[in-house]
Amino acid sequence: MVTAKAWVLKKHFEGFPKTSDFDLKKIELPDLKDGGKWKLLLESVFLSVDPYMRPYSRRDMKEGDIMIGTQVARIVESKNPAFTVGAFVVGRSGWRTHFISDGKDLELLPSSWPESLPKSLALGTVGMPGLTAYFGLMEVCKMKPGETVLVNAAAGAVGSVVGQLAKIGGCKVVGCAGSDDKVAYLKKLGFDEAFNYKTVPSLDEALRKASPDGYDCFFDNVGGEFASIAINHMKKYGRIAVCGAISQYNDSVPQKGPYIQIPMIFKELRIEGFMVFRWNNRREEGLKALLKWVMEGKVKCHEQVTEGFENMPMAFIGMLKGENIGKAIVKV
Repeated sequence: MVTAKAWVLKKHFEGFPKTSDFDLKKIELPDLKDGGKWKLLLESVFLSVDPYMRPYSRRDMKEGDIMIGTQVARIVESKNPAFTVGAFVVGRSGWRTHFISDGKDLELLPSSWPESLPKSLALGTVGMPGLTAYFGLMEVCKMKPGETVLVNAAAGAVGSVVGQLAKIGGCKVVGCAGSDDKVAYLKKLGFDEAFNYKTVPSLDEALRKASPDGYDCFFDNVGGEFASIAINHMKKYGRIAVCGAISQYNDSVPQKGPYIQIPMIFKELRIEGFMVFRWNNRREEGLKALLKWVMEGKVKCHEQVTEGFENMPMAFIGMLKGENIGKAIVKV
Protein backbone atom coordinates (compact mmCIF):
# COMPACT_ATOMS: atom_id res chain seq x y z
CA MET A 1 0.00 0.00 0.00
CA VAL A 2 1.31 3.44 -1.00
CA THR A 3 0.80 6.58 1.08
CA ALA A 4 0.29 9.67 -1.08
CA LYS A 5 0.67 13.27 0.01
CA ALA A 6 -1.93 15.71 -1.26
CA TRP A 7 -2.61 19.41 -0.87
CA VAL A 8 -6.28 20.18 -0.22
CA LEU A 9 -8.19 23.45 -0.30
CA LYS A 10 -8.74 24.07 3.39
CA LYS A 11 -10.58 27.36 2.85
CA HIS A 12 -11.84 29.12 -0.27
CA PHE A 13 -9.59 32.03 -1.18
CA GLU A 14 -10.71 35.47 -0.08
CA GLY A 15 -8.72 38.01 -2.04
CA PHE A 16 -5.15 36.84 -2.57
CA PRO A 17 -4.49 33.16 -1.64
CA LYS A 18 -2.54 32.47 1.56
CA THR A 19 -0.56 29.42 2.61
CA SER A 20 -3.08 28.94 5.45
CA ASP A 21 -5.78 28.29 2.81
CA PHE A 22 -4.13 24.90 2.10
CA ASP A 23 -3.69 21.74 4.12
CA LEU A 24 -1.26 18.86 3.49
CA LYS A 25 -2.90 15.44 3.89
CA LYS A 26 -1.77 11.83 3.67
CA ILE A 27 -3.92 9.38 1.71
CA GLU A 28 -3.59 5.59 1.69
CA LEU A 29 -4.00 4.27 -1.86
CA PRO A 30 -5.53 0.81 -2.40
CA ASP A 31 -3.44 -1.92 -4.03
CA LEU A 32 -4.08 -2.68 -7.70
CA LYS A 33 -6.02 -5.91 -8.24
CA ASP A 34 -6.50 -8.06 -11.32
CA GLY A 35 -9.96 -7.33 -12.70
CA GLY A 36 -10.36 -4.25 -10.54
CA LYS A 37 -11.26 -0.75 -11.70
CA TRP A 38 -7.86 0.78 -10.91
CA LYS A 39 -5.24 -0.39 -13.42
CA LEU A 40 -2.35 2.01 -12.80
CA LEU A 41 -0.29 3.41 -9.95
CA LEU A 42 1.59 6.60 -10.76
CA GLU A 43 4.00 8.96 -9.06
CA SER A 44 4.08 12.66 -9.92
CA VAL A 45 7.43 13.94 -11.17
CA PHE A 46 6.51 17.53 -12.12
CA LEU A 47 3.41 19.49 -11.16
CA SER A 48 1.98 22.61 -12.74
CA VAL A 49 0.77 25.81 -11.08
CA ASP A 50 -1.36 28.00 -13.35
CA PRO A 51 -3.49 31.15 -13.09
CA TYR A 52 -6.69 29.28 -14.02
CA MET A 53 -6.56 27.42 -10.68
CA ARG A 54 -7.58 30.60 -8.87
CA PRO A 55 -11.03 31.16 -10.51
CA TYR A 56 -11.67 27.47 -11.19
CA SER A 57 -11.19 26.58 -7.52
CA ARG A 58 -14.17 28.81 -6.65
CA ARG A 59 -16.28 27.43 -9.48
CA ASP A 60 -15.46 23.73 -9.31
CA MET A 61 -14.17 22.87 -5.83
CA LYS A 62 -15.49 22.40 -2.32
CA GLU A 63 -13.43 23.07 0.77
CA GLY A 64 -11.56 19.86 1.58
CA ASP A 65 -11.11 18.86 -2.08
CA ILE A 66 -7.64 18.12 -3.46
CA MET A 67 -6.37 21.17 -5.36
CA ILE A 68 -6.95 20.92 -9.10
CA GLY A 69 -3.98 20.69 -11.43
CA THR A 70 -1.92 18.75 -13.93
CA GLN A 71 1.22 16.69 -13.57
CA VAL A 72 3.78 14.73 -15.52
CA ALA A 73 3.80 11.34 -13.81
CA ARG A 74 5.72 8.09 -14.10
CA ILE A 75 3.90 4.75 -14.16
CA VAL A 76 5.04 2.69 -11.17
CA GLU A 77 2.71 -0.29 -11.51
CA SER A 78 0.49 -1.31 -14.42
CA LYS A 79 -2.26 -3.80 -15.09
CA ASN A 80 -3.14 -2.09 -18.37
CA PRO A 81 -1.17 -3.26 -21.45
CA ALA A 82 -1.51 0.18 -23.06
CA PHE A 83 0.71 1.69 -20.31
CA THR A 84 4.11 0.21 -19.51
CA VAL A 85 5.93 0.65 -16.22
CA GLY A 86 8.37 3.55 -16.48
CA ALA A 87 6.39 5.40 -19.15
CA PHE A 88 5.56 9.08 -18.61
CA VAL A 89 2.09 10.55 -18.92
CA VAL A 90 0.28 13.84 -18.42
CA GLY A 91 -2.50 13.51 -15.86
CA ARG A 92 -5.07 15.83 -14.31
CA SER A 93 -5.14 14.41 -10.81
CA GLY A 94 -4.42 17.54 -8.80
CA TRP A 95 -1.75 18.35 -6.25
CA ARG A 96 -0.66 14.87 -5.13
CA THR A 97 2.53 12.82 -5.09
CA HIS A 98 0.93 9.51 -6.09
CA PHE A 99 -2.43 8.48 -7.55
CA ILE A 100 -4.25 5.55 -9.10
CA SER A 101 -6.05 5.61 -12.43
CA ASP A 102 -8.03 3.51 -14.87
CA GLY A 103 -6.00 5.13 -17.67
CA LYS A 104 -8.85 7.04 -19.32
CA ASP A 105 -7.72 10.40 -17.96
CA LEU A 106 -4.06 10.00 -18.96
CA GLU A 107 -2.18 11.09 -22.07
CA LEU A 108 1.12 9.48 -22.93
CA LEU A 109 3.92 11.84 -23.87
CA PRO A 110 4.30 11.86 -27.68
CA SER A 111 6.39 8.93 -28.93
CA SER A 112 8.59 11.45 -30.75
CA TRP A 113 9.51 13.20 -27.47
CA PRO A 114 13.34 13.50 -27.53
CA GLU A 115 15.25 12.18 -24.54
CA SER A 116 17.15 15.49 -24.38
CA LEU A 117 13.98 17.54 -23.86
CA PRO A 118 12.79 18.11 -20.26
CA LYS A 119 9.54 16.23 -19.67
CA SER A 120 8.28 19.18 -17.65
CA LEU A 121 7.71 21.01 -20.96
CA ALA A 122 4.62 18.82 -21.36
CA LEU A 123 3.08 21.11 -18.73
CA GLY A 124 4.14 24.27 -20.52
CA THR A 125 5.32 25.06 -24.02
CA VAL A 126 4.51 21.57 -25.36
CA GLY A 127 1.39 21.24 -23.24
CA MET A 128 -1.76 23.10 -22.28
CA PRO A 129 -0.23 26.63 -22.22
CA GLY A 130 1.45 26.11 -25.60
CA LEU A 131 -1.77 24.75 -27.09
CA THR A 132 -3.64 27.75 -25.67
CA ALA A 133 -1.26 30.06 -27.54
CA TYR A 134 -1.45 27.95 -30.71
CA PHE A 135 -5.23 27.69 -31.02
CA GLY A 136 -5.87 31.17 -29.63
CA LEU A 137 -3.73 32.70 -32.37
CA MET A 138 -4.68 30.39 -35.21
CA GLU A 139 -8.40 29.92 -34.56
CA VAL A 140 -9.58 32.90 -32.49
CA CYS A 141 -7.27 35.72 -33.65
CA LYS A 142 -6.83 34.13 -37.08
CA MET A 143 -3.56 36.05 -37.43
CA LYS A 144 -2.17 36.68 -40.88
CA PRO A 145 1.39 37.53 -42.02
CA GLY A 146 2.18 41.23 -41.84
CA GLU A 147 -0.28 41.94 -39.02
CA THR A 148 0.55 43.44 -35.62
CA VAL A 149 -0.12 41.30 -32.54
CA LEU A 150 -0.35 42.62 -28.97
CA VAL A 151 0.02 40.26 -26.01
CA ASN A 152 0.02 41.09 -22.30
CA ALA A 153 1.45 38.96 -19.48
CA ALA A 154 3.86 38.28 -22.33
CA ALA A 155 6.63 36.71 -20.24
CA GLY A 156 4.28 34.08 -18.80
CA ALA A 157 3.71 30.49 -19.86
CA VAL A 158 1.11 31.36 -22.51
CA GLY A 159 2.16 34.88 -23.50
CA SER A 160 5.78 33.99 -24.25
CA VAL A 161 4.62 31.29 -26.69
CA VAL A 162 2.03 33.60 -28.25
CA GLY A 163 4.73 36.12 -29.16
CA GLN A 164 7.06 33.52 -30.63
CA LEU A 165 4.32 31.84 -32.68
CA ALA A 166 3.22 35.24 -33.99
CA LYS A 167 6.81 35.88 -35.13
CA ILE A 168 6.90 32.48 -36.85
CA GLY A 169 3.64 33.54 -38.54
CA GLY A 170 5.27 36.68 -39.97
CA CYS A 171 3.71 39.23 -37.62
CA LYS A 172 5.03 42.25 -35.74
CA VAL A 173 4.76 41.51 -32.02
CA VAL A 174 4.34 43.90 -29.10
CA GLY A 175 4.57 42.44 -25.58
CA CYS A 176 3.90 43.91 -22.15
CA ALA A 177 5.22 42.55 -18.86
CA GLY A 178 5.56 43.64 -15.24
CA SER A 179 9.32 43.90 -14.68
CA ASP A 180 12.44 45.05 -16.50
CA ASP A 181 13.86 41.51 -16.34
CA LYS A 182 10.77 40.22 -18.10
CA VAL A 183 11.01 42.92 -20.75
CA ALA A 184 14.64 41.93 -21.38
CA TYR A 185 13.48 38.31 -21.73
CA LEU A 186 10.86 39.31 -24.33
CA LYS A 187 13.48 41.11 -26.40
CA LYS A 188 15.68 38.03 -26.19
CA LEU A 189 12.76 35.99 -27.58
CA GLY A 190 12.54 38.32 -30.57
CA PHE A 191 9.58 40.54 -29.69
CA ASP A 192 9.67 43.67 -31.87
CA GLU A 193 8.57 45.95 -29.03
CA ALA A 194 8.30 45.31 -25.31
CA PHE A 195 7.67 47.52 -22.28
CA ASN A 196 7.09 47.36 -18.53
CA TYR A 197 3.46 48.36 -18.04
CA LYS A 198 4.11 49.08 -14.36
CA THR A 199 6.70 51.81 -15.00
CA VAL A 200 5.52 53.56 -18.16
CA PRO A 201 4.02 57.01 -17.37
CA SER A 202 1.00 56.24 -19.54
CA LEU A 203 -0.14 52.83 -20.80
CA ASP A 204 -2.17 54.56 -23.49
CA GLU A 205 0.91 56.39 -24.78
CA ALA A 206 3.14 53.29 -24.51
CA LEU A 207 0.72 51.27 -26.66
CA ARG A 208 0.53 54.09 -29.22
CA LYS A 209 4.31 54.45 -29.36
CA ALA A 210 4.86 50.68 -29.76
CA SER A 211 2.53 50.56 -32.77
CA PRO A 212 1.28 53.96 -34.01
CA ASP A 213 -0.95 52.25 -36.60
CA GLY A 214 -2.70 50.12 -33.95
CA TYR A 215 -3.15 46.37 -33.55
CA ASP A 216 -4.83 43.74 -35.68
CA CYS A 217 -4.81 41.07 -32.96
CA PHE A 218 -4.83 41.32 -29.18
CA PHE A 219 -4.20 38.20 -27.09
CA ASP A 220 -5.51 39.20 -23.66
CA ASN A 221 -4.33 37.33 -20.56
CA VAL A 222 -4.96 40.18 -18.12
CA GLY A 223 -8.33 41.90 -18.62
CA GLY A 224 -9.31 44.84 -16.41
CA GLU A 225 -7.88 48.29 -17.01
CA PHE A 226 -5.26 47.08 -19.50
CA ALA A 227 -7.89 45.63 -21.82
CA SER A 228 -10.08 48.73 -21.48
CA ILE A 229 -7.20 50.92 -22.73
CA ALA A 230 -5.88 48.48 -25.35
CA ILE A 231 -9.24 48.15 -27.10
CA ASN A 232 -8.97 51.80 -28.17
CA HIS A 233 -5.77 50.94 -30.07
CA MET A 234 -7.28 48.17 -32.16
CA LYS A 235 -7.46 48.58 -35.92
CA LYS A 236 -10.79 48.34 -37.70
CA TYR A 237 -12.00 44.71 -37.86
CA GLY A 238 -9.44 43.74 -35.19
CA ARG A 239 -9.73 40.44 -33.32
CA ILE A 240 -9.34 40.03 -29.57
CA ALA A 241 -8.81 36.60 -27.99
CA VAL A 242 -9.73 36.70 -24.29
CA CYS A 243 -7.69 33.94 -22.68
CA GLY A 244 -7.44 35.14 -19.08
CA ALA A 245 -8.21 37.96 -16.67
CA ILE A 246 -5.49 37.62 -14.06
CA SER A 247 -5.85 41.27 -13.00
CA GLN A 248 -9.29 40.37 -11.60
CA TYR A 249 -8.87 36.88 -10.13
CA ASN A 250 -7.95 38.06 -6.64
CA ASP A 251 -10.35 41.00 -6.36
CA SER A 252 -12.65 40.92 -3.34
CA VAL A 253 -14.83 43.60 -4.95
CA PRO A 254 -15.53 43.32 -8.71
CA GLN A 255 -14.00 46.04 -10.88
CA LYS A 256 -16.31 48.50 -12.61
CA GLY A 257 -16.07 49.79 -16.20
CA PRO A 258 -15.03 51.54 -18.33
CA TYR A 259 -17.21 49.91 -20.93
CA ILE A 260 -16.11 48.59 -24.30
CA GLN A 261 -19.21 48.73 -26.48
CA ILE A 262 -18.51 52.05 -28.23
CA PRO A 263 -15.02 51.13 -29.57
CA MET A 264 -16.35 47.65 -30.40
CA ILE A 265 -19.05 49.17 -32.58
CA PHE A 266 -17.01 51.91 -34.27
CA LYS A 267 -14.07 49.61 -34.99
CA GLU A 268 -16.29 46.57 -35.74
CA LEU A 269 -14.18 44.38 -33.50
CA ARG A 270 -14.56 40.68 -32.81
CA ILE A 271 -13.95 39.68 -29.18
CA GLU A 272 -14.05 36.02 -28.24
CA GLY A 273 -13.38 34.28 -24.97
CA PHE A 274 -12.03 30.76 -25.22
CA MET A 275 -10.73 27.72 -23.39
CA VAL A 276 -8.23 25.43 -25.06
CA PHE A 277 -10.27 22.27 -24.45
CA ARG A 278 -12.50 23.27 -27.37
CA TRP A 279 -9.79 21.86 -29.66
CA ASN A 280 -9.13 18.59 -27.80
CA ASN A 281 -9.77 16.72 -31.05
CA ARG A 282 -6.77 18.58 -32.58
CA ARG A 283 -4.47 18.25 -29.58
CA GLU A 284 -2.06 15.97 -31.42
CA GLU A 285 -1.76 18.46 -34.30
CA GLY A 286 -0.88 21.29 -31.93
CA LEU A 287 1.61 19.30 -29.87
CA LYS A 288 3.34 18.03 -33.00
CA ALA A 289 3.79 21.59 -34.31
CA LEU A 290 4.99 22.95 -30.96
CA LEU A 291 7.44 20.08 -30.45
CA LYS A 292 8.86 20.62 -33.94
CA TRP A 293 9.38 24.37 -33.37
CA VAL A 294 11.02 23.76 -29.98
CA MET A 295 13.41 21.20 -31.46
CA GLU A 296 14.24 23.57 -34.33
CA GLY A 297 15.00 26.35 -31.85
CA LYS A 298 12.23 28.56 -33.24
CA VAL A 299 10.37 28.49 -29.92
CA LYS A 300 12.46 28.95 -26.77
CA CYS A 301 11.32 27.81 -23.34
CA HIS A 302 11.99 29.08 -19.85
CA GLU A 303 10.85 27.37 -16.65
CA GLN A 304 10.72 28.65 -13.09
CA VAL A 305 11.23 25.42 -11.13
CA THR A 306 10.40 25.17 -7.42
CA GLU A 307 11.91 22.14 -5.71
CA GLY A 308 9.80 20.09 -3.32
CA PHE A 309 6.13 19.06 -3.17
CA GLU A 310 5.82 20.78 0.20
CA ASN A 311 6.34 24.11 -1.60
CA MET A 312 3.30 23.82 -3.92
CA PRO A 313 1.29 26.62 -2.21
CA MET A 314 4.30 28.94 -2.21
CA ALA A 315 4.91 28.30 -5.92
CA PHE A 316 1.23 28.91 -6.70
CA ILE A 317 1.13 32.19 -4.77
CA GLY A 318 4.42 33.34 -6.31
CA MET A 319 3.07 32.61 -9.79
CA LEU A 320 -0.06 34.70 -9.10
CA LYS A 321 2.21 37.53 -7.93
CA GLY A 322 4.06 37.36 -11.25
CA GLU A 323 7.35 36.12 -9.80
CA ASN A 324 7.94 33.64 -12.61
CA ILE A 325 9.38 34.08 -16.07
CA GLY A 326 7.94 31.47 -18.40
CA LYS A 327 6.24 28.41 -16.92
CA ALA A 328 6.02 27.85 -13.17
CA ILE A 329 6.73 24.21 -12.31
CA VAL A 330 7.13 22.24 -9.09
CA LYS A 331 9.57 19.33 -9.10
CA VAL A 332 8.57 16.67 -6.62
